[in-house]
Amino acid sequence: MFNSITGIIKEKLPQKLYIETNGIEWDINVPESSLSKLPEPGNSAKVYVWLQHTDVLMTLYGFADAKDRAMFFELLKVDGVGPKGALKIMGSVSSLELIHILDEGNVDLLQKVPGVGKKTAAKMLLQLKGKLTLDDVGSKSKSASSSVPYGDVVSGLSEMGYDRHSAEEAVKKVLSEIEHDESFKNQSPNDREQTVFRRALMELA
Repeated sequence: MFNSITGIIKEKLPQKLYIETNGIEWDINVPESSLSKLPEPGNSAKVYVWLQHTDVLMTLYGFADAKDRAMFFELLKVDGVGPKGALKIMGSVSSLELIHILDEGNVDLLQKVPGVGKKTAAKMLLQLKGKLTLDDVGSKSKSASSSVPYGDVVSGLSEMGYDRHSAEEAVKKVLSEIEHDESFKNQSPNDREQTVFRRALMELA
């Protein structure tokens, strides 16, 4: 699974980014909101990505930061909002603004977002209102990660698109299996975290 691509930006087009790494130029679909955060062509940049793999094609979607990618994943949960629709929505409103609109239940304002009709707005409110825990909303998500063991691992898995609750359960299960293992105890803190991350990822796969 790709998490990010770091390279030299070759070209920025509407909802499109070309970035070169070691002689390979990647064609990445990017929302306008993320494009504006990325440096101009000729500069190095890190892009958080998601690979869509279907029977007929593979498409890369990219974001300037993990928070934007997390919002993209949340939008994909809404019935009728595919990857292209999510990019259109995100290109018209920031993640923070969208969270506020959803939390307020402002249907009229939500319908003004390009790509969101009356039915889609209703589905978005049903699916997402009051349920988003992105770092953009403040300390809510930070306190959530600190209240569980290996909160950084849980946050990392969430940023990769996994449901936070499922990530927490996977980490808890892994810890119950290995916390009394002497070889695990003898690892450095960083190595223990990496071990928990890898095993939790396997649980979620």
